[in-house]
Amino acid sequence: MNSYDLAVLGSGPGGYVAAIRGAQLGLKTCIIENNALGGICLNWGCIPTKALLKNAEVLHYIKNSEKFGINVENISINFKKNIKRSRDVAKRLSKGIEFLIKKNRIKLYTGYGKLVSNKEIEINDGGKKLLVESKKIILATGARPKTIPGIEFSDRIISYKKAMTIDRIPKRMVIIGAGAIGCEFAYYYNEFGTEVFLIENEKNILPMEDTDISKEVEKSFENSGIKILTGAKVSNITSLKTKVRVQILKDENQESISGDFALLAVGVSGNIENIGLEGLGIATENGAIQINEYNQTNIPNIYAIGDVSGPPWLAHVASGQGHIAADHAAGHQVKPIQYSNIPGCTYCQPQVGSLGLTEKQAKDKGYNINVGLFSFQGNGKAMAIGDTAGFVKLVFDSEYGELLGAHIVGSDATELINELALAKALETRWEDIAMTIHAHPTLSEAIMESAMDAFGSAIHK
Repeated sequence: MNSYDLAVLGSGPGGYVAAIRGAQLGLKTCIIENNALGGICLNWGCIPTKALLKNAEVLHYIKNSEKFGINVENISINFKKNIKRSRDVAKRLSKGIEFLIKKNRIKLYTGYGKLVSNKEIEINDGGKKLLVESKKIILATGARPKTIPGIEFSDRIISYKKAMTIDRIPKRMVIIGAGAIGCEFAYYYNEFGTEVFLIENEKNILPMEDTDISKEVEKSFENSGIKILTGAKVSNITSLKTKVRVQILKDENQESISGDFALLAVGVSGNIENIGLEGLGIATENGAIQINEYNQTNIPNIYAIGDVSGPPWLAHVASGQGHIAADHAAGHQVKPIQYSNIPGCTYCQPQVGSLGLTEKQAKDKGYNINVGLFSFQGNGKAMAIGDTAGFVKLVFDSEYGELLGAHIVGSDATELINELALAKALETRWEDIAMTIHAHPTLSEAIMESAMDAFGSAIHK
């Protein structure tokens, strides 16, 4: 039998990080993957979608180049090449993961892995079965797109995977779910000329974000021509030969919207089936494996990381959990993840980056708060680059000046938010942020000004 110190089931952003970290710590490590290295994030999620969104941004700048004194005529779009660039980026990064696995002397097994005991995994590679033994096991099997009860995916009712590879520009797209995935695809297809309908059951798009952030994105989307229906529930979707018909209930009225495709962006479900959990009695809840602060399951030598262990369904969370699980498996003392310090990002335009408590959540928890808000309209760099949409909103505890939450909407928000993640992790007070001299001109000056504004001392407001 092939024996290891650490076996990792799944090679997504959690799995491959856990495997590499385990190998770095001297553990004899193997990784088991049934599909492409890098998992959903690298191959069908985070990375290739950002390539597509960059294509859309380039097109946006070309269409609006006149305001920069540059006239571009006779614009043509090679949509298939647009898709190919995204797929090429994913393939290149997958090869990079393969290199890292080889470099760290990690044994790669190809096939479907299933627990047969707390220390054994059976690998099925097209009917050929192999058994590996490991002292510690990390489950990193990821998640798959959810659908609406009673509705199945089809050629016309699609998930994000199909939405990334359509080889022609749809005339009309109905997107159901206005979280990060839904909003990103709404922006993407709208830029390429698709008539987009964005449907959300909650009262705001991006319902997990601070209300002010959601409203700003909604305003921008509506100005760009995206048709938004909030507080709307999908009652049925009919898939026809060349289109779909989506029935929705809004304000007790039935409406029908037709489109070339209906994209379901209503969340994900952990891949907990058929990996041997039931036979070992590994605890699950709401479609996710239950874990403790060190990512251990109720069987101590078996860990679970990433999307299979539930929200937040973020690649960087999976990577962080993988690092912690590998360290703990190696017997190292580790510091659990502080989930309130983890930023969430949405890569539409305007971008969104956020962490910690929203204004409403802080009030609901009983905090007396000071809120700072600084618009990019008052920021020199934003004016210079021609993108003044959005703002920085910071929520502080009034008594101690502690940063409770940070919310940014606008250009490069997904980059800017990381400064505030570090600030919150270090338990900085408002003065620390306000009195840290930021380079000029930069978008990050809006962070400094927002901190000042929270306590009545903003300079440029």
